[in-house]
Amino acid sequence: MQMKAVLCKSLDGPEALEVADIEVPKPDKGEVLVRISACALNFMDTLVTRGKYQYKPELPFSPSGEICGTVEALGKGAERLKQGERVMGYIGWGGAREFAVVPEDRLVPVPDGVSDAVAAGLSITYGTALHGLRDRAQLAAGETLAVLGASGGAGLAAVEIGRLLGAHVIAVASSDEKLAVCRDNGAEFTLNYKTTDLRTGLKDLTGGKGVDVVYDCVGGDHAEAAVRATAWNGRFLVVGFASGDIPKLPLNLLLLKGCAALGVFWGRSVDEDASRYRENMALLMNWVHQGQLTPRIDKTLPLTDVHEGLRMLTNRSATGKIVLVPAQG
Repeated sequence: MQMKAVLCKSLDGPEALEVADIEVPKPDKGEVLVRISACALNFMDTLVTRGKYQYKPELPFSPSGEICGTVEALGKGAERLKQGERVMGYIGWGGAREFAVVPEDRLVPVPDGVSDAVAAGLSITYGTALHGLRDRAQLAAGETLAVLGASGGAGLAAVEIGRLLGAHVIAVASSDEKLAVCRDNGAEFTLNYKTTDLRTGLKDLTGGKGVDVVYDCVGGDHAEAAVRATAWNGRFLVVGFASGDIPKLPLNLLLLKGCAALGVFWGRSVDEDASRYRENMALLMNWVHQGQLTPRIDKTLPLTDVHEGLRMLTNRSATGKIVLVPAQG
């Protein structure tokens, strides 16, 4: 049996992706064959298709590292899930296709009432935010959190998770329109870094104390200013480099502020501790199911419109998740 799949056959970027017919794979030991109903795109997909991400899959591969679908078949030893059960999960890459083989320990059941598109978009951005804020920064209720690049999918997730963890959230973005979206998603304070000096603005919003945690999805020139605006014992989370520039931080700032710079490599954390990953995913799913968390879907596109979705992520015009839907018969 054949299926449609988006394939990256060369590291020439998103525009070189092709949609092709390939054979449906079979699950091996401990694996599950998932019929994909929705898969989400992330900024990392623009990097991995250029060979510029931490992971470098063997060619050809499909982009999209998070999916929602139903269990089509179970490999030997896969016993936690059942055929026909609706599931979601993080798979690294390979999601932009009609079927995918996934290790069973990467999949979590999806409760009724949670849409395919929402479930598909939870893993990477919200998983990263929860891992970064709870596991790495140990963000406490009442602390102040500044999110750089707050209007994109990763940033909005951190805004929402920070609010659910009881923090005072400052959303930082480049326009008043983007900041309005952040306020709609739970930001208590906003800062336009195009019109306000970042260090001064963060200090002013915290009464001169500085922020307890910085969640930086952007990198580039603003990273150092954000570190300078941290409070004593602050935590600076290195999440991504959407600006394209990897900053270099003066280490004396960490010493003088008693603060920490912490890497948030969520994909590696999933490999190292799958049970913690499933625990975090179950918590996210429960928040969604109870109406406490409402992920924003910017656009839902057919699988064949993958180029449009990745262009939106490249030019940073997306305010929320971009989801692809395979057209299955």
